Amino acid sequence: MDGQSKQVTRRRVFHIPGFDPMPPRRYRELYRKEAAAQAAISGYEIAVKAETAEETFGWSVAARIDGQPVLSEIDVLVWSDIVRQSMAQSIAGTYWQLLLTTWIYLRTGTLRRLMWMRKGPVIAALYPVFMLLVQLFAALGVGAFVGGGLERFLISIPQWFGLTEGVVFATVSWIAWAIGWAVFIGIVVVMLRWFKSKDHKLFAYYLMHDYAFSAQLIGENPPELEARMTVFGARIAKALQDDVDEVLVVGHSSGAHLAVSVIADLLRAGQGRENGPKLAFLSLGQVVPMVSFLPRARRLRSDLAYLATQENFTWVDVSAPGDGCCFALCDPVAVTGVTPPGKRWPLVISAAFSQTLSPQRWKALRWRFFRLHFQYLCAFDQPNDYDYFQITAGPVLLADRYAGRKPSGSRIDIPVSKYTSLQL
Repeated sequence: MDGQSKQVTRRRVFHIPGFDPMPPRRYRELYRKEAAAQAAISGYEIAVKAETAEETFGWSVAARIDGQPVLSEIDVLVWSDIVRQSMAQSIAGTYWQLLLTTWIYLRTGTLRRLMWMRKGPVIAALYPVFMLLVQLFAALGVGAFVGGGLERFLISIPQWFGLTEGVVFATVSWIAWAIGWAVFIGIVVVMLRWFKSKDHKLFAYYLMHDYAFSAQLIGENPPELEARMTVFGARIAKALQDDVDEVLVVGHSSGAHLAVSVIADLLRAGQGRENGPKLAFLSLGQVVPMVSFLPRARRLRSDLAYLATQENFTWVDVSAPGDGCCFALCDPVAVTGVTPPGKRWPLVISAAFSQTLSPQRWKALRWRFFRLHFQYLCAFDQPNDYDYFQITAGPVLLADRYAGRKPSGSRIDIPVSKYTSLQL
């Protein structure tokens, strides 16, 4: 920290998770575990204490980094209840979502354009479609084999006695047909339910619900989510009036595009004080193009363009090519095609998993795609200038930490989206 940088002694952090049905306690325990690991690696002190409040879920962090004591309060802005409600679909409802979501991304040409940038997240998007269809065809195949075989067996019984026509044969044939169909349907239902019960390992239903949630209104936010984002904004606005040095908003995965709109609303409303806390935004593993490329995502595109030029505000976007679930190093403003004159943000940098994780650790995690998508919130055993715990609990402002930092040379910053209309 140079002499021109402001030392942070108090900070408020607001974490907006991605599409995650898990309770926010998961994030506190993850922070507690990984902060201790990073502190041991990097040689600083950090302690996490749970906090309770009626409307928020959070924790406080007392740290001493580079000899400087810092107190940070971290709140998870919860929308997991909305996620769980959207996931409360029947099996048939999920297959309807599959058809509708696939049709939307194909019809609008969005899927093809997303593929131009990064194949990883598009493959991740196609995975639930493929897996659910495999499950359906497997259930149909087994059901047809067993049900059809049973029907043929029952029909053969009267033939043993030389009955190949007449009332008895017709009656047995009808009964055999009904039993065959009943067995077929029963097996299909049982197998599909069994597959769904294993989704904690397969993630097919979870990912299908995730993509369907973003696509259901072709890029617009559902009313219940807009209402929750208004609540998020109010809580952040209140923190901007507190006696703290920095208010940091962290948006992870699909939480990043929610944070974009929440912060844009705050800045348009003139929230904050001239000599008050510095407002900063850290987007991690973002999947913004999955939404911003859709035809009706005018609000999000407008918010991206607006944030890109704001002064007295810092936006750092961190991703990694090793994370196959995000649009790594894709400048969300530029690729959406809404780059305004005087663009300042975001600063796009790489977490460089292959360099910041030891060879042994990288080998262990490389094919654990969902775990890697959360690595931004975890400890690195060979950290570079990205350290989640120094950013959220250290003595340096996000703006100062990356002052003069050049964006990643391998970032993608060319317009790709077909749809660039803004909200009027």
